Amino acid sequence: MKILIINGPNLNLLGKRESSVYGNESFDAILFRLRNEFQDFEIDYFQSNIEGELIDCLQKSDGLYKGILLNAGGYTHTSVALADTLAAIRIPVIEIHMSNIFAREDFRHVSLIGRHCIGSVSGFGPSSYALGLRYFNML
Repeated sequence: MKILIINGPNLNLLGKRESSVYGNESFDAILFRLRNEFQDFEIDYFQSNIEGELIDCLQKSDGLYKGILLNAGGYTHTSVALADTLAAIRIPVIEIHMSNIFAREDFRHVSLIGRHCIGSVSGFGPSSYALGLRYFNML
């Protein structure tokens, strides 16, 4: 089963930024662990700090993957364009957040993309990705 993980802005800095919120582990290390744990999956990965590149990746992925885990970072709360893209594609998407967005600043409590996702996982650190993959493992 082919799954795509897409990370948005600043997630390339995992392991370097706000360790009290995001931990000390790089995403390369997280991805290595996920690929070892979910060996039945072919897990592809894309990260960009640029909204348009995330949109292009989502559009190109439609029909190529069984599902997507999307951590849109700050764009979760601001990007109508990402929300419109999710509404336009047919592939199931799970919204992922490492931190508990509801325990953070008020503006983070609103997700513009969530209504176009089949579910959301937040607050479990790197395990948020594994929990999203578990859903696809049940299909």
